Amino acid sequence: MLMIRFQRIGRTNDPAFRIVLLEKGRAAKAGNITEQLGTYNPRSKALTLDEARVKEWVARGAQLTGSIRNLLITKGIIEGKKVNVLSKKTPIKKEIKEAVAETAAEAAPAA
Repeated sequence: MLMIRFQRIGRTNDPAFRIVLLEKGRAAKAGNITEQLGTYNPRSKALTLDEARVKEWVARGAQLTGSIRNLLITKGIIEGKKVNVLSKKTPIKKEIKEAVAETAAEAAPAA
């Protein structure tokens, strides 16, 4: 399966990224890319992208990483809803209380 993802380039503490197409199982740093589709500099927000090729690969079934998807939605290249790419560090307290209440309710009728 093909993925469109970032490949980090640039110096230490000065990141820049290539937007590349490669096999999902391959590491982005390995250099075995199928096609380079553009570049992105997060500091200056400079984006160069071959929009036609990105749309073509997505139509062929290539998947986007969450960060790439959010970037393309922000720039108006594709439409859709952004996805949360940040993982939850700690569960929400409300969810914990609900889970405890459910287990207590299940244990009460059994006793």
